[in-house]
Order: sequence, then structure tokens, then C-alpha cells
Amino acid sequence: MAKRPKHEPETNKHLDRFKYTKDQAVEKPFNWAQMWRLLKYVKPYSKKLLPIAIIAMLVSTIVRLVVPILIGKVAIDIAIKGQDVPFLTKLVIGIFILYLLSYVGNVFRIKYVNILGQNVIYDLRQHLFSHVQRLSHRFFDTRSAGSILVRIMNDINSLQELFTNGIVNLLMDVVMLTGIVVILFVLSPKLAIAILVILPIMFYISTKLRRNIRRSWQDVRIQQSKLNSHLNESIQGIRITQSFSQEKENTEYFDGVNTDNFNSWDRAIKKSSMFRPFVEMSNAIGTVILIAFGAYLILNNSIEIGTFVTFSFYLGMFWEPISRLGMMYNQLLMAMAASERIFEFLDEEPNVEEKSDAVNLKDMKGHIEFDHVQFAYDEKRIALHDINLEMKQGETVALVGHTGSGKSTIANLISRFYDPTKGAVKIDGVDLRDATIDSVRQQISVVLQDTFIFSGTIMENIRFGNPNASDEEVIEASKVVGADDFIQRLNNGYETEVEERGNILSAGERQLLSFARALLANPKILILDEATASIDTETEVMIQEALRKLLKGRTAIMIAHRLSTIREADNIFVLENGKILENGSHNELMDQKGEYYELVKAQFQMLDAI
Repeated sequence: MAKRPKHEPETNKHLDRFKYTKDQAVEKPFNWAQMWRLLKYVKPYSKKLLPIAIIAMLVSTIVRLVVPILIGKVAIDIAIKGQDVPFLTKLVIGIFILYLLSYVGNVFRIKYVNILGQNVIYDLRQHLFSHVQRLSHRFFDTRSAGSILVRIMNDINSLQELFTNGIVNLLMDVVMLTGIVVILFVLSPKLAIAILVILPIMFYISTKLRRNIRRSWQDVRIQQSKLNSHLNESIQGIRITQSFSQEKENTEYFDGVNTDNFNSWDRAIKKSSMFRPFVEMSNAIGTVILIAFGAYLILNNSIEIGTFVTFSFYLGMFWEPISRLGMMYNQLLMAMAASERIFEFLDEEPNVEEKSDAVNLKDMKGHIEFDHVQFAYDEKRIALHDINLEMKQGETVALVGHTGSGKSTIANLISRFYDPTKGAVKIDGVDLRDATIDSVRQQISVVLQDTFIFSGTIMENIRFGNPNASDEEVIEASKVVGADDFIQRLNNGYETEVEERGNILSAGERQLLSFARALLANPKILILDEATASIDTETEVMIQEALRKLLKGRTAIMIAHRLSTIREADNIFVLENGKILENGSHNELMDQKGEYYELVKAQFQMLDAI
């Protein structure tokens, strides 16, 4: 066993940062309903791959059951005892042919169970990923990317052994054990009972281990989730870590999480490893009983030597599947621990539900209404209080206010990333809860301050807004927002690989790509959430005209602090603590000398100070 790390997980203060996680070990009995649910993923292959694997398994198993009888009862008690050399020769040839048949059966069994297993794993991972894609923002608010990654990758990978070998091997071992027990009792009931007397004791002790072993594998999954969460966080934030020289502190965090992961595996392996030696001890006891009691029966002419030899073969064969079943049980426990976590995600329903009779919002005009809307992220945090506002078709609306005033929440409700706690959000007079989610979001584009660039080419990233767009349409959208100039200066132009998160691009360049992506989608409603915050003043001036073209004929919601971005808006809503303080055009609000006036004055004072 590997040396235990120096940190004790119970006292590791660095793990406090993971208290938010929803992962926890649970004490449950073995859930057969859940296992049957897992096995349903085998159903699509039950007519082709599974029958071939089972037939191949039965052929090899039957051969293994028949050969000991041919050697003990036929070869020894008949051919050798009767000194029938021709018959013995034929028997040897026959046994050789049977072994060849068993070899062919094993080849087909291994081939098709692996094909079956890989297909099931593929389907399960695809199903889980597709389901997670459809979950609401609330789901991702309470879970780290690393913990989600662990479910889709590690937990499903842990089921691989079950589906590639476990299912058919379990059936093979059950058939083998049943066949051996039946044959032993047919050959000699007395000797069979004497040898198998150890079985009840073995099953009693192994049953006692189940609860602890299962809990241990649950804990392994939880610690792996924490480890992946920290790894994901550390890699994503490596620049911040290095900027503040926190590498040592981050390493200590990792050491603590890694120690817990190590110790969870250590405990699980120790408990699981107790089973195989116990099986081997049972085999040794059975062998002693066979020699002692078998010799007694031979001396009393109760059995023949061939029967004793046959028993010896079957005894060796008997404990092999018992040992495999023990390992299979460990696999089953690991699979149950993983499947609980997988089905927890699959059973998660979107908070933003789509009605069965939801309507398609075709040809959206872009008239938006908030009717007495209240929204809370949780019971203690109300983000919007009784909001009433109207955004007319084709109107450019600006939302301003301090951080936490509710600006982004309004944008999220329009995109229906959340549903209001009270009241209704309407587009073209239709309550968004009565419309299909896709029909709403397909006609809305969102440009965020922290824009996300996917690995791939510039062309692929812009085309993400409209997968059916031609290269010419992508280039035209880029020209409109002023992105074409810097793209053309890149070595491979639009075919330049941007690497993970667009690391080769500046913040401003990434923002311009997001503008081009939004324009290519040709939305009816455009939401710009601090979209020009990462663009320098020179670039901002360049894209002002592009923005005018982009916003023309569309309802636009702009969340920004820069006066230059919002002063030309048709209507400006000033928010504070989830309430609308005032609204109007730039000039109207300046004349009122209210909160907006103070915000503008403060901005000018800051610029003067610079």
C-alpha cells in the first residue's frame, strides 16, 4: 500500500472552499430499480450484439463444464481402466476440438461484449451531456464546472467495466456455478455437501462487507469531484494565481484535496481487497475437505477415482467464478455509486419549464413588457421588486445603475434563462412561460462583457451565431462590426486557430468577434451586457457606426456604464436595489437632475481626475 500523505483530511482547513458542493455520500440499500434503469441502455443492442455475445459465452461455458466429465468419468473410469487405447485417442482428439471451440467462443464473446459496452457508454454519455445542455442557469449557479465534468467523464467511465465485461461475465459465472453444483450433486451428493458446506459462512461474511464497501466507493466519487473542481478552477484562474504569487497557497489547497482523494481510494481498496483472499481461503478449506473426505469415500468404494478427479477439476473451476463474482460485486458497487450521481443529474428538471402546449413565437417583433415582475435568486436575495417597464419594437433601451441593481437580471429574464418569481415578462404580448424556449432564444442574441471564444477557427466561432451561414456572410458580418481588419492581419485570416478561450486574441478582439457572431444570428432582440467594456476608446469610436447598423430595426437592451454608449438610447431606465428610480431619454434625465444626473456627473469628475 502506498505511503499515506502527511495531511489529515478531517483537519484540512483548505477544504472549506468546497463546502458549497451538493455532493454527499448517502446511506441507501442496493437499488435494484436503479440497476434496471441502467441496464435499459443495453436494450437497443439486445437484438444484435447481446445474443451473439451470450451464445458465444454459452458455447465456451458448456465446453468447460463437459471436459472434466470426459477426463474423469470417461477417460479414467472407462478408457484407462478398460485399457481402450483407440477410444482414449479419439477422446483426446475430441477434447482438443472442444477446446478449440471454446477458444472461438471466447474470441467472439470478448469482441462483442466490448462493442456492446462501448456503444452503451457512448449513448449514456451523449444522453447525460444533452440533458445537461438543457438545464436552467440555476443548476449551474450551484455547481462548479469540475463537478459536472466528473459526472460526464469519470462517473460514466467507471461504468465501462460493468458494460464491457460485467454483464455477460456475470451471466457466464452464474451458468458456470449452477452447472458445477448440479453436476457435483449428480456425481456424489455426500462429497458435494461436504465441499459446499463453507458457502453459507462465506456469503454471510461477504454480506457484512457490502455496506462499508459501497459507502467507500461513494466517497471516492465525491473526492474525485472535488479534485476535478479544484483542478478546473486552478487552471482557469492560473493568471490570477501567478499575478498575486499565490502558487504556494494554491499548491497547499491542491495537496489537501489530493490527500482526501488518495485516502478515499485507500479506504475503498483496503475494504474491497478483503474479498479475494477470503475466497482463496474458502478454496483451501474446500480442497482439504475434498482430499480428506474424498479419500475416505474411495477407500469405502463409495466413489471411483475418476469421480474424485472430476471433483478436483470442478473444485478449481468453482472458486474461480466465485472470486470473479466478488470482483464483479465491487464493480457493481462502484457502478451504483457512479450511477446514483449520473441519475441525479438526469433526474434534474429545468427550473425554466416548457409547457406541453407552448406556442412558437414566429416573426418576433420585439415589443417587451414587464408586468409587476419580482424575481429572487433565493429566499434571502430579492433581485427585482415589482418592476413595470415597456420596451417598444425597434427601440434602444439602456439599463444603468450600480452593481447589483438588477440590470443583468432583467436581461436574463428577457432571454428566459430564469422565470420571474411573480408577475410576467411578455414579448409581443405573449407571456414567455407560454412560448417555447427555442423560439424565444433563437431570435435573441446576447453579447456579454466576458465573451466566450471556443477552440477552433475564427470562422467557426463567428458562425456559431448561425451554423448555416456562408463564408461570405461571416465575412460581411465581420466587416460591419469592424472585425475584418484585425482578422485579415492574422497569419491564416479567418482560418486562424484561436486556441482555448481565444487566448491568442486581445480582450477587444474577442469582443468584436462576439459582435460579429451576434449580427450573423440576425436577432430581433439584441442584449448588450457591458459589451463595450473591454474595447478601447479608439475601437469604440470605430464601432459606434457599426452599432447603429447593428441596432437598426431591432429592439436593443444595453447595459453599460459608459456615457458614450448609452446617451443615444431612446429610453434609459435607472435602477437601484432592484427598483426603477427613473426613466427617460438622456436629455430628459439630465434635466431632472436625479440619480442619473449624479451618475453622469460622477463619471465626468472621474475623467477630469484622470
